[in-house]
Amino acid sequence: MPPQIHTTMFNKNIKLILAVALFAFAIYEFTEGEIGNGIFLLLLTILPIVLYFKNEFILLAFLRLRKQDFPGAQKWLAKISNPETALIKKQQGYFYYLHGMMTMQSNLFDAEKHFKKAVALGLNMDMDMAVAKLGLAQAAMARRRKLEATNLINEASKLDKHNMIKDQIKMLKDQLKKM
Repeated sequence: MPPQIHTTMFNKNIKLILAVALFAFAIYEFTEGEIGNGIFLLLLTILPIVLYFKNEFILLAFLRLRKQDFPGAQKWLAKISNPETALIKKQQGYFYYLHGMMTMQSNLFDAEKHFKKAVALGLNMDMDMAVAKLGLAQAAMARRRKLEATNLINEASKLDKHNMIKDQIKMLKDQLKKM
């Protein structure tokens, strides 16, 4: 049986150390007259820096989720055992956001817990924040908290600048009127 990976592929500090080492080696190559090697190493330095801000397991989970492969996305997220120490703040937000997205259909109250953490930690994109607030609004409606649900729907509507979830917002507003 292969060994189980319990944290991110590379610790966030290792990624930074690797980037610094690659950069230093690129400078060394430039001083030795190896311009091509130096340019290649500088370009290679970008990879650990990007992976510092965009965790590889979260990216793979997003790809699986986009294909509606919930078990596959869950498998990739399960490889991150301790998000508080292994991920930076925004990555933690997306970690909980993805968990909320996956549990939304089966357990709305568990999804609410995940979405609250994601909103508290912050998400980079307004659209993601709108979807999280919409999920929180659905949970508030299920708990018969009409005022909270109304506020969350209005916040989600403001964040949805490109009207991508306009239909879902309209549907929730209609349901809210029936409460």
